[in-house]
Amino acid sequence: MEDPKRIVISGGGIPVRGNDIDTDRIIPARFLKTVVFDGLGEHAFEDDRGQLREAGKTHSFDEPKFQGARVLVVNKNFGCGSSREHAPQAIVRWGKGIRAIVGESFAEIFFGNCVSLGLPCVTVDEKTASALQTSIEQNPAAEVSVDLASKTVKVGGASYPITMPDGPRKQLMEGRWDSTAELVGNRDIIKATAAKLPYFTGFV
Repeated sequence: MEDPKRIVISGGGIPVRGNDIDTDRIIPARFLKTVVFDGLGEHAFEDDRGQLREAGKTHSFDEPKFQGARVLVVNKNFGCGSSREHAPQAIVRWGKGIRAIVGESFAEIFFGNCVSLGLPCVTVDEKTASALQTSIEQNPAAEVSVDLASKTVKVGGASYPITMPDGPRKQLMEGRWDSTAELVGNRDIIKATAAKLPYFTGFV
């Protein structure tokens, strides 16, 4: 069973350059008809990838050298647009699974959806994001390490500061990001609280 604590996330990196990449670009709307999230990963950035192929270019998600990456590095306002939770679901289900995202900024709802999946979204300044992306492009085999405890991201011997709100950061580090697991694990406390509410009866 996977450890729910997210303290240090390490692995290969993958860059996706561009500002304001919205959730429809991350996972196009036609793939949202599925009842479960299985299979969404293979369609991550589907239209962007197709457009680049038509232009004789290759999206990073199609580059063999980035397959197996665990840390995604993006730019400003990543995950903007609709609130669909399918976007982070597609990202964590692509390849071996992205386990952390480093970016200049994130849309608020996308950020929250990521936290609920145990996927840290940490922020860096523009210069750092560019340096990380360039470093990964030049050396795809380099390990990228996101350390929530020390609030740093490291690659190729270089270390950069990261930021993340203390609340979500603590949730992830303590492994308390799964709301369903929290409810199940605290059943007796919830039951006792419910018993004190005059308008709530029949808690099982």
